[in-house]
Amino acid sequence: MGMQKIIPSLWFDRTAGEAAEFYASLFPHTTIAHTSSYPSEGVGERQRAFAGELLTAELEIDGFAITLINADASFRPNQALSFLVHFDPARDPEAREHLDDLWAGLLDDGVVHMPLDEYPFSERYGWIEDRFGVSWQLMLTNPAASPQPFLTPDFLFGGAMQDRAEEALEFYTSLFADAGVGSIRRYPQQSGPAASGAVMFAEFRLEGQAFAAMDSVVENSDDFTPGFSFQVMCADQDEIDRLWAALSSVPDAEQCGWCVDRFGVSWQIVPADLPALLSTPESYQAMLAMKKIVIADL
Repeated sequence: MGMQKIIPSLWFDRTAGEAAEFYASLFPHTTIAHTSSYPSEGVGERQRAFAGELLTAELEIDGFAITLINADASFRPNQALSFLVHFDPARDPEAREHLDDLWAGLLDDGVVHMPLDEYPFSERYGWIEDRFGVSWQLMLTNPAASPQPFLTPDFLFGGAMQDRAEEALEFYTSLFADAGVGSIRRYPQQSGPAASGAVMFAEFRLEGQAFAAMDSVVENSDDFTPGFSFQVMCADQDEIDRLWAALSSVPDAEQCGWCVDRFGVSWQIVPADLPALLSTPESYQAMLAMKKIVIADL
């Protein structure tokens, strides 16, 4: 796949460093690959308390990058975006034991949304929200089925976005390269707020990466928030301009390369070499004044 183009980003209230250590201790094949810090000078008033402190920690979980953002209490991840964690007995003879070990670790100050149990779609599955608000769906996969990546971001469409999963994945796959919709399982009849024919579970890919989407069967499910966003590493200004024009639907949410799309999902549309471009306090200050990032002005 080469460099990962779309990187899930999680927002933490001053606990990103603690969370990185927590995940690195629990997940197999996990390292803290890279960290960055807020500039010691030239930061905005809102970020002055963070001057010189941790800004981001990048985890690699089984080779898959996730960015942990160390910030304030403005946002928090929730169930609207979660990670499917696939434990495959064909890859790991002790997959069930490793799943149970991870569940036990995440359970520490966590909240269970679906108990670890046997379900029609998996003989061992559970949905848990950890102490930081991040949701994980742990699943023992069928060893006879086609192999799945260890981690897959999963969109849950509920509330005002109920039954819009199929519309969203058609929209997203139209924007990115190496994209397409895979299998879709539908509700045979109305299930809670989900209409007959709505998406029970769908697989799709963007930039060669695996994603999943579902329409909620639970009333009052969480809305998407900047607590779980997607950072898109763009090759050049043309790509930034094209994706920004397609994705940004909430003008008030435009800031520092962040935008919110028509479904409420947050995206960071940034140049792939952003860390190098922000190597001086002046360039960082310039970015803070931007909505869409203009590379030439950094």
